[in-house]
Amino acid sequence: MLHSLPDILDANDLQVARKLLADAPWADGKASAGSQAAQVKNNAQLPYDCEASRTISAMVTRGLERSALFLTATLPKKIFTPRINRYSGAANHYGNHIDGAIRTLPDGQRVRTDVSCTVFLSNPEDYEGGELTIADTYGEQRVKLPAGHAVLYPGTSLHQVQPVTRGERLACFFWVESLVRSDEQRRLLFEMDMALMQLRQTHGESAGTTTLTGTYHNLLRMWADT
Repeated sequence: MLHSLPDILDANDLQVARKLLADAPWADGKASAGSQAAQVKNNAQLPYDCEASRTISAMVTRGLERSALFLTATLPKKIFTPRINRYSGAANHYGNHIDGAIRTLPDGQRVRTDVSCTVFLSNPEDYEGGELTIADTYGEQRVKLPAGHAVLYPGTSLHQVQPVTRGERLACFFWVESLVRSDEQRRLLFEMDMALMQLRQTHGESAGTTTLTGTYHNLLRMWADT
């Protein structure tokens, strides 16, 4: 299931990010790709330990912590440190691929890629093309969001970034290992949580919402891997 997350980065965050990225030490994105993905990956990427990467990663992490929608949609257990990429000029696309199931952090910790996330750092009018194209059960979805907004989608999805034909597309990307491995189970829990919020807003607390909240947590207890 796809989710759009508004305002993970605010205007001040974006201003800081763009200033840092203007003089950033870009490298070939293939260096971080697996053998299959490297054949279709054609972009630039920042080293994870440079100043721009560290600062933007920290801003994104703080934004995620403020986002109730991110927390309820992903039920995060671990988050792979956010990375930064760029699509422009000759290095302007990433062909169809599925993300590797396991990513390893610099400290050796492994993260299962249950949920993929892209945070857009460029506004749609700043570039042409560059849509994140995701194949899911409802067909092909094309995503191109305002700067500061993010999209979540299952790590199992076949996806690509369409060629950027004008300007540059800057983005932050990362993966989430969820407490609940199954995308279907996460979707059911998310829908139940959203329905409970709506019931509380409309009718306030009641015996019914208390019972349903207990059911939500009992399902989470059944499915979660802590």
